[in-house]
Amino acid sequence: MHEISLAEVSRLVGQEVGKSEWITVDQKIINLFADATHDHQFIHVDPQRAAAESPFGGTIAHGFLTLSLLSVMNFSGMPKIREQTMGLNYGFDRVRFMSPVKTGSRVRGRFVLLDCRFRAANMLVTTCEVTVEIENENKPALTANWIAIVQFDPKDRP
Repeated sequence: MHEISLAEVSRLVGQEVGKSEWITVDQKIINLFADATHDHQFIHVDPQRAAAESPFGGTIAHGFLTLSLLSVMNFSGMPKIREQTMGLNYGFDRVRFMSPVKTGSRVRGRFVLLDCRFRAANMLVTTCEVTVEIENENKPALTANWIAIVQFDPKDRP
């Protein structure tokens, strides 16, 4: 992934700034997420029952699993800010789960920078509109506005 300078970030507002690699969401990752969150609803972990009783034809990923994959999507798809010393997840606005991610599907994130503003001497707050696409599907898995904090040495502030 390419690097940009802190001074360049504000010029990217309104533009798509990143697109991640595709990630396969298989039954193994779904089961691991179910174990980690204690959410073992059959539509996620029981392929036979989900095929017979759900409208999805099989198991689907947890919405929160799809949301949590944004971390790795960010890492693989977003430009690195040279002066950044640390990044912090500040939260989300308007998270919407638009379409289920069927087991075996591939997903990727697309990032549009909506806003950036300096806060304190060593922080840049960014807001990205994120869309998680499902390969070969018209409707995305989710959309959200993701707020993050980029920390840097105050001497590097443009």
